[in-house]
Formats: sequence, structure tokens, C-alpha cells
Amino acid sequence: MLDFLGRAETHNLTSPPARIDTHASVVFLAGDEVYKVKRAIKLAFLDYSSLEKRRHFCEREYTINRKLAPGIYKGVVAISRTPAGFELGGSGEVVEWAVHLRRFDESRTLDRVAEQGGLDAQVIRDLAAVIATAHAAAKPVRDGQATEALAGVIDETLNALLQATPLFPCEKVEEFSRAMRASFHEIRGLLMTREATGHVRHCHGDMHLRNIVLLDGKPTLFDAIEFDDRIATTDTLYDLAFLIMDLWGKHLTGEANEVLNRYLWLTKDLIDELNGLAALPLFLSLRAAIRAKVAALNAAKSPAAPGAANEARLYFETAQEFLRPERPFLIAIGGRSGTGKSTLARALAPRVGRAPGAIHLRSDIERKRQFHVPETERLPASAYKPEVSHRIYEALDKQACSALQAGQSVIVDATFLNGFERNAVTQLAKQAGADFRGFWLEAPTGLLIDRLITRINDASDATPEIARRQPVTETPPGWTFLDAAKVTAELRDLALQSLGSRPGRSG
Repeated sequence: MLDFLGRAETHNLTSPPARIDTHASVVFLAGDEVYKVKRAIKLAFLDYSSLEKRRHFCEREYTINRKLAPGIYKGVVAISRTPAGFELGGSGEVVEWAVHLRRFDESRTLDRVAEQGGLDAQVIRDLAAVIATAHAAAKPVRDGQATEALAGVIDETLNALLQATPLFPCEKVEEFSRAMRASFHEIRGLLMTREATGHVRHCHGDMHLRNIVLLDGKPTLFDAIEFDDRIATTDTLYDLAFLIMDLWGKHLTGEANEVLNRYLWLTKDLIDELNGLAALPLFLSLRAAIRAKVAALNAAKSPAAPGAANEARLYFETAQEFLRPERPFLIAIGGRSGTGKSTLARALAPRVGRAPGAIHLRSDIERKRQFHVPETERLPASAYKPEVSHRIYEALDKQACSALQAGQSVIVDATFLNGFERNAVTQLAKQAGADFRGFWLEAPTGLLIDRLITRINDASDATPEIARRQPVTETPPGWTFLDAAKVTAELRDLALQSLGSRPGRSG
């Protein structure tokens, strides 16, 4: 049957289709078509051992992924045997089933796009939106089993790492095991609360860069887990953590931070998600540890090839780093419209606090959230009345408090032209036990107006007229002046030098 699928004439081609073998499937790339056959195997985490089971899981794969990638998944095809031989979709005895897909450009999966430096701001923006939409559409599962299932994954992963002693020093694995178990014990109540309040859903389950492709320039999720609902039914932040870990592990720290922040901006229950960040170090660490475990297994199968062993060690080191505690920062960036507050915040965020960096809270985004309009839709003047702005700053303070209490650093990006607003954010840092830094940006009015004239696709509604009306304010006491006429990289480095001066922190 596999020989039949591998023939050129089966698909009316002039040359045989490309064949890809994985541990669970055999895939044939036949011109514009793809046929994916599941292997007749039974493993600890999947069972394709009978024809009926393979049919069932082919249909499950199609049903689940069709929702995410309707442009890729075409259906399920029977492979039948007739007196004349095998047929695709024939009327004879069915001997196998295949998932039928439309072939896409393999160079456009995001792991390859990342290698080419193509994960630009628009791709990241669209990617966060796709994930947030998928999670919002997924059905909540409140059977109380997700937290226990996660505990089982932790046990299995740590045991596997202990058995890979040639790669991982036993004392390091034991130290890591203690840290991970302590982290899980600390957040267990939070995980159960999130499960009860609808944050556990049937998710993608395997959302890393290689399982996302650019179709017509838009990120599209595919190859979601179909063989075990227990793996795919998980906390939405744990689902997202796989992608963040993948980006972070590839040193795409800015992209990892931007994905998280844009995802949070799009969530309905922002405070709930910010509280949930207390679980993020464990989620990221476990995702990296599972990758280390898989790489170690591959290294054991091919001991002569050093690549898998090196990969396993790197993922294990990354898993350890995710669990290292760090005292959070609260950073406020203020100044008139056009001074580049948001640009500086984005540049700083990946470099502040624990992975994947600081939570970026932006007054322009919060205002659009409260009025339930898209990020770039202009609001009427009434949305900027003093009482509305006061409500926006109150919301930013509450959000910052939640993130800080969860252990994540925060950057609040707003004009802060009012002394009351500046005092409130300073007091918030004291109450949360976080180190505080205020950065005040200023530049000539003419430069700010030029920037506002050329600004496109931004959440800010500021106009040149608004910039002319805003008062030039001296740097507030206790805040650090930064010349907004400088390039972003220079401003970022100056800010990082200031942040590095806190006790116990290297520059």
C-alpha cells in the first residue's frame, strides 16, 4: 500500500512524490496534494494499532484541524484493494485510511521563516490574534482532571530526565526536580481555580513554530493533537507556553515577549490571565524539559550523531533557567505624545525580569479595550475626557498589581502628565514590593509633530494638534530623563544601565 502511494502514476505525476517518515505517520507530498497515513503502532501515548482506530483518528485529525486550517485540510480518503490493485477512494475493500491535505510551501512554516529573519511585527501581531481567537473559540473543560494530568506529565518527564544520566548530571536533575515540584505545589490551587473558571480548554496541544505556516501571508495553525484529548485539554497559558518557549529557546526573545503581550491585550479576562502568569515559569520550564527528554531519547537512538545530545543539554539548561526566581520591576515610561514611549517599552520588555520579559501595559491599548474597538480604530474626543482617562489609569494600576503579584515585571506606558497618576504608580510599586523606575521622555515639539504625522497602524489617536496642546513638563522628581530625540537602541541601553544599578542585579 505504501509502495502504491509512493508511485508517480498513482497521482498522475511525472516523478514519484516525496515521502516523509515520522514516528507515527508516513506522509506523501504528491504535487499539490498530501496524503498522511498513520502507522499501525501502539505507543504509551497513542494507539493506531487497528484499521478502525486509524480511521477514527484520521477523522479526528481532520475535524480538529479543519477548524484551524480550512485551507489545508481537505478530508479523509479510503485506500481500497480491488482485483486491479489499490485505489485512492475506490469501492473495494478498505485496507487503509489517509488524511488528505492541500500542500503548502514547506519553506513558509514559522521555524523556517524565523531562520530567514522573517518574523516581522505584522506576523507576530497576526500570530497572537490567531491564537487568542482559537482559544476563545475552544470549548472549556471543567472535569477537574487537567491539573492532575499536568502532575502526571511532570512526574513522567522528571523520571525520564533522571534516566538520561549520561546527558544530564544526576545532581542537576534532582535539584531541578525539587524546584519543579515545589513550583507545582505552590500554584496547584491557582491551576484548579483556572480550570474551574474556564481557562482549561481543548487546545492545539502542540503549538510550536514548525506547526504554524504562513498561508497567503497569514499565520495558520495546523497539526493539532488528535490522538489523546488529555494532552490537548489543558490550560490555555500552557498551550501558549510551547510557542513562547520555542521562540525564547531560539533567542527570539523580542518575538516571544511580543506574542505574550499581544495575546494578553486580546483576552477578555485580562486580570485573570495576569493572575495566571504565576504559573508561566512552570509552564515554560515543563515545555523545555519535555523537549530535552525527547532530544535525549533521539540521542540514545543515534549516539554517533551529536546534534540531539547537544539539543537535549540546551533545552535542559533552558528549563532550569525558567524556574530561577527574580524580583520584579515596575517601570513607568511617561512623556508627551510622539516621544516614543511604546517603542522604548517594546525594546525594553524582553530584557526586564523573568522570561519572557515584562508585561507591557499601554494606555492607548487599554482605552481601545474599554471601548471595545479594534486597536487602530480612532475613538471620538469624548473617549479622552478626564474622567475616562482617570478610569484608564486605574485599570492600568490594577493590571500592573496583578502581574507583579504573579511575579512578572511590568512596564506601564502612558503620558503620566498628571502628578496624581505618577504618584499612584510609584505607590503601587511599594505596595507590590517591586523595584520602581520612572523614565521621562522629552524632545522638541517639532520632532514630535513630525513623528505623529508619519505614524500609521498604531493604537494612539494622538494628532499634531494634541502634541501642541500638551504642556512641556520638567522631569518629575525621582524619574530619569531620557532624550527622546535619540535612536531607540541608545535609549534602551541608557534605560538598561539605570535598571542595572539596583542592588543584586548585574547590568
